[in-house]
Amino acid sequence: MVPLAPLPALARVRGMELTGSSAIVTGGASGIGAACARQLAARGATVVVADLQADKGEALAAEINGVFAQVDVTNTEQIAAAVKTAAEIAPLRAVVNSAGIGWAQRTIGRDGSVESAHSLEAFQKVIAINLVGTFDMVRQAATAMSLNEPDEDGCRGAIVNMASVAAFDGQIGQASYSASKGGVVGMTLPVARDLSAAGIRLNTVAPGLIDTPIYGEGEASEAFKANLGQNVLFPKRLGSGDELASMVMECLTNSYMNGEVVRVDGGIRMPPK
Repeated sequence: MVPLAPLPALARVRGMELTGSSAIVTGGASGIGAACARQLAARGATVVVADLQADKGEALAAEINGVFAQVDVTNTEQIAAAVKTAAEIAPLRAVVNSAGIGWAQRTIGRDGSVESAHSLEAFQKVIAINLVGTFDMVRQAATAMSLNEPDEDGCRGAIVNMASVAAFDGQIGQASYSASKGGVVGMTLPVARDLSAAGIRLNTVAPGLIDTPIYGEGEASEAFKANLGQNVLFPKRLGSGDELASMVMECLTNSYMNGEVVRVDGGIRMPPK
């Protein structure tokens, strides 16, 4: 038998280095945002946890040796302050836009009156937080990133926005939420094209059913989540925050990931209701 030749050594995968940099995670105090903040810190970044929840945000920042910044993403001055804080710590090289809210209401009511139709104020609020707030952080953070020294690939930073499978498979009552997340998806490529001149990459992750504190706790909550999980193609369960954060980290650090929207959803395609 002819002996097998030794396998060649694997080449080092080129990627953006996070050690010695700063990062911002909006909605970083809990759920998906907190999972992302922890993984960024594990990669050596000093994370600015940007959130409205001061108690949870400060606790997480202390846990990961980061900094808490109270940020309402509809307040452009608070976004500016968070970006300034991050850039003063170290070069800002990573941003994750995870702040967002949900809303469920049908477009028209059952009684034929405009008063029972979808609240216009609610629609505007969802768009303001999920879409406009995301874009405001992108434009301000990317401006700061553009001043960084480029790495060996010419990259000065990377941004990941959070959409949802509702951008593609919006259910009954999700007009405002789907519109906001569809907007995040729609601006991915043009913004990535805009930022390419400065050596900044931008991608979007679209989560499916992710197990976060929004589902509550206890026996009834677990039963509800187990039932929801049966709608997933495989595996038949809700995803974890860490599984989603892993894809976020790949989008941030993989030097050839740019202008892309990635579903992380176990293959689910949401039914109408």
